Amino acid sequence: MIELRTPAEIEAMRPAGRFVAETLQTLSEETKVGMNLLEIDRRAHAMIRAAGAESCYLDYAPSFGSGPFGHVICTSVNDAVLHGRPYDYTLRDGDLVTLDFAVSINGWVADSAVSFVVGTPRDEDLALIDTTERALEAAITAAQTGSKVGDISAAIAAVARGDGLSINTDFGGHGVGRTMHGDPHIPNDGRAGRGFPLKPGLVVAIEPWFLQTTDKLVTDERDGWTLRSADGSRGAHSEHTIAITEDGPIVLTAR
Repeated sequence: MIELRTPAEIEAMRPAGRFVAETLQTLSEETKVGMNLLEIDRRAHAMIRAAGAESCYLDYAPSFGSGPFGHVICTSVNDAVLHGRPYDYTLRDGDLVTLDFAVSINGWVADSAVSFVVGTPRDEDLALIDTTERALEAAITAAQTGSKVGDISAAIAAVARGDGLSINTDFGGHGVGRTMHGDPHIPNDGRAGRGFPLKPGLVVAIEPWFLQTTDKLVTDERDGWTLRSADGSRGAHSEHTIAITEDGPIVLTAR
């Protein structure tokens, strides 16, 4: 069911958005070569406790995952692009890292993701990250009252295809509110002018993610959660939670 939020409810969602943004900013700055993924998870957990927030991931057990996620942040590295379950891995020079983080504060959820390189970056990795960020910017610009979900999807796809990337639509954006994942689904490819109309009060997470040389995913057999590229190429992911208003989109997780 698609739910629309009142202006007062959107205001009530701001603390969660700010906390998610600040946490990702802090973790991005702290994450360096030599840091362990489990250390990132512990740091995020400590920040959640200090803020009185509630993790959306810890007990999350959807059909596409293997049991409860058991951690408070997704840490996807190199060929992993989505749902990266933290494990005992120490980051190396040049690793491409995605942190995806969602919490609830006072019953309202915010969700966001950022990709970056630790140590010495590869040009192709920086280009891939840039594509996801520009696609997100284009999608937010398209998220105007009176437009359709398909306009957001088409804006994302135009950037990706312009950079020569293929697109997977199995996982994409989604409604956000009292729970982390709700309607409508917002694929990263679609036809402009089609789909659910964007109305004031609609709150969604928009999340372009791409792989360098494929659009096929495989699930890591080790943890049953982490989604990796089928050919071993690297992935990047950018995400913001936004609210549709008469005056244009509000980015609740702006960093």
